[in-house]
Amino acid sequence: MKFSYVNSTQIQFGQGQIASLSKLISPKQKVLVVYGGGSIKKNGVYDQVVAALADHNWLEFSGVGANPTIEVLDKAVAIAKEQKVDFVLGVGGGSVIDGVKYIAAAATYEGEGWDILTGKHKVTNALPLGAVLTLPATGSESNSGSVVSKAATHEKLAFMAPAVQPKFAVMDPDVMKTLPQRQLVNGLVDAWVHTCEQYLTFPAGALVQDGYAEALLKALKTLGDNFAEQDDAWRANLMWAANQALNGLIGSGVAQDWATHMIGHELTALYGVDHARSLAIIQPSLLRNQLAVKKAKLEQMGKNVFGLADSDDLAERTIDAIEDFYHSLDVATKLTEHKGDKAHAIDAVMAQLEAHGMNAIGENQAITLTQSREILNQAVA
Repeated sequence: MKFSYVNSTQIQFGQGQIASLSKLISPKQKVLVVYGGGSIKKNGVYDQVVAALADHNWLEFSGVGANPTIEVLDKAVAIAKEQKVDFVLGVGGGSVIDGVKYIAAAATYEGEGWDILTGKHKVTNALPLGAVLTLPATGSESNSGSVVSKAATHEKLAFMAPAVQPKFAVMDPDVMKTLPQRQLVNGLVDAWVHTCEQYLTFPAGALVQDGYAEALLKALKTLGDNFAEQDDAWRANLMWAANQALNGLIGSGVAQDWATHMIGHELTALYGVDHARSLAIIQPSLLRNQLAVKKAKLEQMGKNVFGLADSDDLAERTIDAIEDFYHSLDVATKLTEHKGDKAHAIDAVMAQLEAHGMNAIGENQAITLTQSREILNQAVA
């Protein structure tokens, strides 16, 4: 257990916190406000942001969709450069915030923006940025990671850089009241898998990380079991749990997996599967494929999260419980978006994995292309 951990993002949590933008951003900074398809104009969030920035010089860019594409984001980069923007504010869910991180980084780079995603350009400098979170899921509001897609080539890649760590994150659970139920389910599943990616590896004696991960999983399980009874406390707990699942703490000093994400990203890029749902499709099959090396942690999760009794098949029952949890939320655990051509779908995903260098993934780098094909064979209907 050897690590360096810092999370510099200031969290403004609770009802009415959007008003704090007036103090969080200096009036001397020229602000680019970035948001998605316009739902923030229907639910009152946009009006709250406008009121908070009344004394600021700001302009806006809209149209950042789910799984943000470089084709759209580069338009915002051009505006940021032309208008000499000093600060970028993302108002939305993880997709918007991921997009803002790319905008902030690309705005200080003169080369092709996709260089950032391929690793050709290492980000060391970016415009300062902040976030107003409207959909709890990714934890992007207080971490340094971003995932961006390229529509032209059906690619979805990630980059991480301390320079794009948000300066602040405004988290008002009230903004969740108008979200579609599908998006809330996605947020819950996304946070669940984020926690699992840092927990379901192998025992390392990290009592704090394990205990905190289990607390988050139990909280998310409770929220899922009580999905129909959404109140202020339910919304606040989901927003906070999703943040804590990927703010860097539970992954410090322990092995991390992320293979479910690497394979799931390709389902989103190729078939437009919602990000969280791509994870639910891949994870159970991956866990069964990697049962031998994940057995101890699966058994720990079965006992400490699901309250299962000890048995010879505890690890397998834990995977079944995870799958049942997804099904209880009406989330599929098999790919159907490929419309029945299983062999072609598997070949297409495998080609993408190989093209992106995903030849050895997982906490042990033991999920080779052979194992990925086996996982897909189980995960594709």
